[in-house]
Amino acid sequence: MRSGEHSQTAFALGLIIDSTDDPALAKLARDSARRFFIDDKSCPLNYEPSGEDFLSPCLAEADVMRRVLSHTEFAAWLDHFLPQMRLPKPEVVTDPSDPRLAHLDGLNLSRAWMLEGIASGLPKGDRRIRAITEAADAHRQSGLAAVTGEHYEGGHWLGSFAVYLTTRRGIQH
Repeated sequence: MRSGEHSQTAFALGLIIDSTDDPALAKLARDSARRFFIDDKSCPLNYEPSGEDFLSPCLAEADVMRRVLSHTEFAAWLDHFLPQMRLPKPEVVTDPSDPRLAHLDGLNLSRAWMLEGIASGLPKGDRRIRAITEAADAHRQSGLAAVTGEHYEGGHWLGSFAVYLTTRRGIQH
């Protein structure tokens, strides 16, 4: 599933890989990611977001693939998957009390951690790292600014996304 919501396969596989202590389950998740996504090309990042996304289908797929490929393999895969690498700008939420618009604050947070993950999966010195890191920082600032608890629509769940981002879960240190 390549949606921007709960049912997204790449996001689920990334969570499994990051959180399980079961080697067989981790292997199954890594093998599944490779099987599902290794041949994907030209993800239409410019189509995102759709109405109420809180996850990026393209960035989530790239983020899970950096977990299962070597740095060199990942760099080559990313060349084909996001050949134009037109990185998104943070979304602006005009009404944080609107539950559908509040999803875009979550999208900013998830994009930030996914972009950080993608940058971490590239070989040192890769020409894309600087732009990806700058885009991640912009999304981080925008997303974290929205974690206020002022409105239930985002306040009841944005904190979990903020924790995932700030703890750098899933990124090898």
